[in-house]
Parts: sequence; C-alpha cells; structure tokens
Amino acid sequence: MKTHFSKSALTFLRGLKRNNDREWFAERKPVYEREVKAPMLALIEEINAALAEFAPEHVRPPQKIAMRIYRDIRFSKDKRPYKIHQPAWWAREGLQKTSGAGFYLSVSGTEVTVAAGMYMPEREQLLAVRRHLSEHHAEFRALLAGKALRRLMGEFDGMRLTRPPKGFSADDPAIDLLLCRQWGVSATLPVERALLPSLGKDVVERFRAAAGVVTMLNAPLGGRAKRPLF
Repeated sequence: MKTHFSKSALTFLRGLKRNNDREWFAERKPVYEREVKAPMLALIEEINAALAEFAPEHVRPPQKIAMRIYRDIRFSKDKRPYKIHQPAWWAREGLQKTSGAGFYLSVSGTEVTVAAGMYMPEREQLLAVRRHLSEHHAEFRALLAGKALRRLMGEFDGMRLTRPPKGFSADDPAIDLLLCRQWGVSATLPVERALLPSLGKDVVERFRAAAGVVTMLNAPLGGRAKRPLF
C-alpha cells in the first residue's frame, strides 16, 4: 500500500507553527504520533525498498532515518521547542555521525522538500571534498547537467565564498566548485503532493536523479559500502 499523509497531518503541522509550545503539543501528541510520525516511518520504509536498488549504502531502519520533532535549543537563542516540519535524513553507512552527503525529505504544513547533497560538512570533510572536486570537476559537472536532475531538482546550491579557500588557487579550473561550502540540489513540491499515494514515487525519482552527486561527494570520505540487497 502506497503511503501518504492525511489532511489532519497538515492541520496539525500548521497548528504547531502557530502554537509552538509544550502544552499545546502535549495535548495533541497522539495526533502527531498517528498522523505525522507513523506515516513518515511507513513512507521511509517504502523509499528504502527503492533505495536498495540504487543507493543501498543509505538504507537504514526507518526509526534511524526519521529525525526528531524536538529542536535542540541548548545553545540556540530561538527557544521554540519543536520543528514545524517532519524531516528525514538518509545518511551513508559509516557516516551517520558526521556530515557526509545523503538524501533529505521534509513535510511541513505548507510544502514538501526533497533534497540531496552535503550540508554543513566538517572541516576535514570540506577539505577532502574540495581536493576531490579539483581532480574530478568535469565528472561532477556532468552529473549536475544530467537531464533528469535538472528536470526534477532545483538549481545547485553551494553557499559560495567570495575568496578561494586556503590552499587552492583562483586559477583552478574547478574554482567555482571549490568556493562552495556545501553542495546540494533540492526541490519544493506543493503540499498537496503529500496527500497523494504517489508521494513515495515523487521522492524516489528525485533521489534516483541525484544519487550520482551524493556518491561522488562521499567518495573521498570513506564509509562502508553495503552489498545490494537484490
């Protein structure tokens, strides 16, 4: 059975945005568990089955992929206790506790976000990826120019620096890629797509289109490859 969210799920998420406090959430936690968390876990299971074919090293138990609704506010000036969306992150095997490249899904009360790439890499990872792209920039550009990726995902997001990073020359033919602090692509879908049984298909086809980018970004970072399940 194909997974999708209910209108009640979207109503809950919109309400959470307006009433981001513990008392409001506590009274409605059963609604969150039933209408938001449970469908997300089921959707992850559905997506995992497809990922096993083209990115098996990112398949993990749904409970490990679904991210907590609770915000970490220990060091934040923003003390709102809850995220106003339900996110999920498919990390690569062996890189779960770092910032390797992976696949991301988020459902809020107003939109569905599908993304893939490397965000907020650690310092050593950032250097390793830049060195790798300096040597393999032509291959990476070819991946970004892929027809399916360009059709299904938005523009490349790199959060570029204004000056070449230390150790790299402004004359490097890959300088536009080396200036990046992250490498990713994303798509924002109308929230109505979350209500349709085709939601999993929508996500999988975008993950599939971006799989080469994710694999290449993880190449210099190690991690353990997982044998295909089929």
